[in-house]
Amino acid sequence: MCCARLLKAEKGSRTGMGRSLRDRILQALQKRGLVDEKALKKVLNEARKRNEGDVLNMLAANGIVSNRDLLTVLSQELRIPPIDMSRIVPDAQVMALLPEKLTQRYSILPLSKVGNDLTLIVSDPTDILAIDDVKTITGCDVTLVLATRREVQDALRAFYSKMEDISTIVEETEEESDVEVIGKADDLNVMDITKESTAAPIVKMVDLIISEAIKKRASDIHIEPQERSLQVRYRVDGELYSTFDLPKRNQNAILARLKIMSNLDITETRVPQDGRFRIKLERKEIDFRVSSLPTSFGNKIVLRALDKSNLSVGMESLGFLPEPLADFKEALSRPFGIILVTGPTGSGKSTTLYSVLNEMNVPERNIVTVEDPVEYQVAGITQIAVRPEIGLSFAGGLRAILRQSPDVIMVGEIRDFETADTAIKASLTGQMVLSTLHTNDAVGSITRLVNMGVEPFLVASSLIMSCAQRLLRRICSNCKTEDEIPKDVLKEIRAKYPEAREVDKFYRGKGCPRCNNSGYFGRLGTLETLLLDDAIREMINNGKPEGEIREYLKSRGVSTLRDNAMRKFIKGWTSLEEVLRVT
Repeated sequence: MCCARLLKAEKGSRTGMGRSLRDRILQALQKRGLVDEKALKKVLNEARKRNEGDVLNMLAANGIVSNRDLLTVLSQELRIPPIDMSRIVPDAQVMALLPEKLTQRYSILPLSKVGNDLTLIVSDPTDILAIDDVKTITGCDVTLVLATRREVQDALRAFYSKMEDISTIVEETEEESDVEVIGKADDLNVMDITKESTAAPIVKMVDLIISEAIKKRASDIHIEPQERSLQVRYRVDGELYSTFDLPKRNQNAILARLKIMSNLDITETRVPQDGRFRIKLERKEIDFRVSSLPTSFGNKIVLRALDKSNLSVGMESLGFLPEPLADFKEALSRPFGIILVTGPTGSGKSTTLYSVLNEMNVPERNIVTVEDPVEYQVAGITQIAVRPEIGLSFAGGLRAILRQSPDVIMVGEIRDFETADTAIKASLTGQMVLSTLHTNDAVGSITRLVNMGVEPFLVASSLIMSCAQRLLRRICSNCKTEDEIPKDVLKEIRAKYPEAREVDKFYRGKGCPRCNNSGYFGRLGTLETLLLDDAIREMINNGKPEGEIREYLKSRGVSTLRDNAMRKFIKGWTSLEEVLRVT
């Protein structure tokens, strides 16, 4: 009888079945020569004296069998998969399903819950009573995965220690004040808020919010006042996840602390504010761009993490396929002209441009940028932040840059005719200009520039390349599993993409705590490149519509965004669902 069927047996026979499973494992250990009969008898006698039922872990604790050997035998005999605990981040909501005393007593850790199925990490799957208790308390069907007792206990210790830190901080704030503020922020005493925001518990709480975000690879931290609490959410790989719900009474002090760190005016709660600060965590410096926005229940603050280490990699590490990457490199080899990266907000345009600038950043080049705001501060590059309130716009900054003898100019975004016209004319007078536009694809950038009022002949003369970019979520390697693609869909994919005919397996992410049950961990870029040739320049000069240019590119075999994304799916880097969602 397999383990899965045993677990579904009647409750009255569970103790006997647990012993039967345990005897089976002990016999397997002896058969493999991992434990001799003398040592086994000694442990069994000791277990009887101490009324200890966990014989298997006693063998490991006494050094008779290694944890790894025990795990291997359990996995093979009971057909239960092991799990890499180094990649596990316990989910607070799932952990709350079981009392702490129960998890500590049985050395079990609830891993994830999908529907009514609870995945449970155990060190001794023969302990049927423990599994029965979990099913009774949660009302869930239980799926087991294996880890060593020490690994489970270490993970439990780390998790409950973190939860204790949060509880302690909250309790400290309760001790300092018995008054819960329910008035509006602008009715509060500024001196009181300032004093409270610099108190040790509040500082610890803010530090914990930020450090946890960095550990979870969050790109944004959303701190959102609700009617009765302060909600904290992290954006990881483009998706938002709830993390903490903090007491409402701490709201004003936490928001004030963040404003002080960002050099914002804590007395101003009626208008939006922007700021930034830098922290050092584990020898790594990370900048945060801070935005404050008035809402019904108080100022909402969003922190954007700007990790410079993301820019130290070359373009090859951004996940682009060889063909579009070669087009990009060819465009960059030209002495002058304009290169545009297009896509919606959050599609990785800035990271791509900064990676390009990093590769071009040598002492022989004068590189100047004009941005809103300056996202990453890069040594060796002159960076200007636009200040519309004092008259410094993109176009104004660009005109000033041209008097500074630049070799390479990066314009954060082309938003209007004045900026577009100045950028294009700069590219025609010997400078390489890099910039971004908000269009759906590469061809759309041509139409956008013409619609802004730029003469078609100027677009045709100056534009070297336009590329559209998106970010695809990468399948989590921890829960990567084979995907069943419908036969008609698979037939269509193989008809269009010959490389898919040689692939038997396609993948998706099942979901696990490491990836927050999303099935994805990290992101990679995908590009659609439009490298202009004489035929395209002539079509632009003659005012040909987008559709005609696309047909020409199709006849040349130029890959679209969807094509390049599909190739990443075929390679097993992302899922079909993600490709269809993004492109």
